[in-house]
Order: sequence, then C-alpha cells, then structure tokens
Amino acid sequence: MFDKFLNLEPEKQERILNAAMKEFAQKGYKHASTNDIVAEAKISKGLLFHYFQNKKELFLFLNDFIMDHILNEFFAKIDLNETDLFLRIKQFVTLKIEVINKHPEMFNFLLAARTEDAPEVKAELDRRDKSVTASGQAKLFENLDFSQFQEGIDIDKAINILMWTMEGISNREKEKQ
Repeated sequence: MFDKFLNLEPEKQERILNAAMKEFAQKGYKHASTNDIVAEAKISKGLLFHYFQNKKELFLFLNDFIMDHILNEFFAKIDLNETDLFLRIKQFVTLKIEVINKHPEMFNFLLAARTEDAPEVKAELDRRDKSVTASGQAKLFENLDFSQFQEGIDIDKAINILMWTMEGISNREKEKQ
C-alpha cells in the first residue's frame, strides 16, 4: 500500500516523516497543515498525496512507523531471558527512558497521537494502541518467574500496579527534559 513511499531514497523519506512528525506533534491532527508539511519537507503537495492518499493515511502511517521503530529498538535491547519480574520491569523502564532520550521527537508525536480527539483518527488510534500494547506486554511478560509472589496474590493486578508505578517514573523523567 505504501510501496511508492517506501521505495524512496531514505533521505527523502526522512524529510517527509520528520516534517509530518513535527507538524502533527505541534498542532495535532485537526490543525496540522499538509501545506506546512510539504514546505518543511521540500516536496510538492501532489507528491505527498502520491505517497499517501490523504492526511489521515499519512498520520496513521506515521503512527505505525514510529511504533514499529521504537518497539523494534526496544525489543532488540531488552533481555527476555531474564525471568525475574522486577529485573525485567527495571530493564523496561531503563530502556524506555533511553529510547525517549534518543528519540524525543518520536515520543512527542506519540504523546500527541495518544491525546488526539479528532473523530477521523481517534477510534483507529485507540484500536491500534490497544493492539500494540497487548502484544508488547505479552512479549514483555513471557517466560517470567512469579514464585516471588505470595500465594493468593493476583499477579495481573500486581503487574499492573508495578507498570503504573514504572510508567509514572518514566513520565516524570520525560518531563525533566
């Protein structure tokens, strides 16, 4: 579906994606201007719509592209052989902060996308986010040793509490920048 765009030379792809990422992160979907994107990317508007049918398609492609990039980088670095839940979560937070620091513009886009309320993209973003979160958490929590928990503890609830705590820590770290 995006073969024409993906066959572009990497420098041109990067210009288009960076311009779109910046515009959507700063203005949100509703107020983002394809005119500003093409001016920043130094391409014609016709060429942008040659690669993407419309602004919605560009926005959703960018969301998926960034999520894939970040998850691939993240899972390439995390040690999934570590079976201790607490050490795995510690790795998760450390790597998340590292990836945020390495790609702040990508996280700015994702933050804007997660709070986007434009009806044209909201439901689709929510569906994609739910799917990526579920598959990412399944991979993150596979092959763990839960023997450290007392009998009778609801492990799913305990993991949620740990993840919320770690999410708060990483969000606080992001705000420091």
